[in-house]
Amino acid sequence: MSNEIIRLVTIGRILRRRWRLLAVLTVLGALVGYGTSLLFPPRYTASASVLLPGQWEERELLTQVDIATSSAVVDRAAATLDWRGVSGGELRDRVSAETADGNIIRISGTAETPERAQQLSDRVAQQLVAFAARIAGDGADSEAATGPEALRQKVVQTNRHITELANAADPGQTVESVQARTALAKLRTALEEAMKKLDQADTARNKAGMVIMGPAPRPTGEAPPTRVQLIAAGALLFPLLAVVGHLAAARLNRRLRTEPEIVAALGSALLGTVDVPGKGSSERPEELGPRARIRRLLGVDGRWDTPTPQASGDEASRQIRYRRVCARLRDQLPSPGRLLVVVPEGDGTALRAAGQLVAEAESDPSPSPTTTANPVLRVVEVSVSQPMVPDRDTESGALVVLSAGSWTAGELAGIAEACADGGHNIIGIVVAGTVRTRPTPSTGPPPEKATPVLAVRGHATGESV
Repeated sequence: MSNEIIRLVTIGRILRRRWRLLAVLTVLGALVGYGTSLLFPPRYTASASVLLPGQWEERELLTQVDIATSSAVVDRAAATLDWRGVSGGELRDRVSAETADGNIIRISGTAETPERAQQLSDRVAQQLVAFAARIAGDGADSEAATGPEALRQKVVQTNRHITELANAADPGQTVESVQARTALAKLRTALEEAMKKLDQADTARNKAGMVIMGPAPRPTGEAPPTRVQLIAAGALLFPLLAVVGHLAAARLNRRLRTEPEIVAALGSALLGTVDVPGKGSSERPEELGPRARIRRLLGVDGRWDTPTPQASGDEASRQIRYRRVCARLRDQLPSPGRLLVVVPEGDGTALRAAGQLVAEAESDPSPSPTTTANPVLRVVEVSVSQPMVPDRDTESGALVVLSAGSWTAGELAGIAEACADGGHNIIGIVVAGTVRTRPTPSTGPPPEKATPVLAVRGHATGESV
């Protein structure tokens, strides 16, 4: 159940953060479906029903279905239609047949117009009936005139002989009586076989008499897929593929999201997490080039798989986190010095957090009786594709500031190796996260009956007295 909830939440996040892209893809898919409908002309399908009287087994009905769509029937129908540029082989792709309840074969024909579809299904039905009658006639015409009459004569003769033998038979156990009774049994067997042949001949004549159950009704609508169906299919398929692509990309994503994973990749200790207020749309630069404008228009200028920023406290609570990080930095360094703040290139959240950390370190440069001075921080951006860190000069180490869920283990390992090549020892890691700032309350005039409260400022952790 938990995995299912996660999938639903993920899909909801895609729909919420990529709705512009999905809307554009929906319109694009509808246009592609419309263009596809222009390439394929509309088709119409008409159906004619043929009744097969008598008793038929299922395999016999399936045989008649195969005969209805065979070249022997369809080619003759094509010859009678005499459509210009349409051969029997092409018509075989347009004709289909199926069995229905009550020994009925339904023959369907598809054509460009309703009139042609009706003509095609009617002609194929007529040719099927003619072909079945011709097959039955070839095997039964030679015996049609003499077969039934000869069988009737055989039955009359047999009945007469049976009567004579029954009258002359001796009820005793003599040889003559036994022979008479044996001959009587043989004649009765011959009579039964004759009757079976007569029944089979009647059944064959009944099966050969197929009946067309009226002309095929003229179709009033297009055969699927219609233009509306193609447009709807394109409008649904394109955004569906986009959602599937986002889910596949998220499954293949190897960016580190948890703090233990980041610590393991960089091989240093975590000094703390800091909050960075999320940027609004008004803070984005206006002139970013055509591609950036298109990405912003489609809503793909930011990542969709990042969790929704949590609501943050006031500015004072966020400052406390930065002061605690500065206090831990002082504890890590034996004496005040310089530190190199390494920020992955392109990580805007980490860069803003590093700037705030530098401002906080510079706000209290002088040591107090109980604490030492904050280190001097210098921020550098390092490319994750080709990491290069300046050589060590007067720095006492490096501090890595980054945001979670933005970099893979290999990219962070490359930054750690670049720091080691430059002679910098990573003394700590700071993880920056985006938060939503609460709206500032309006500073209007106090109510008339409000009691004035004396606000006293206390000493925050790491603040000088």
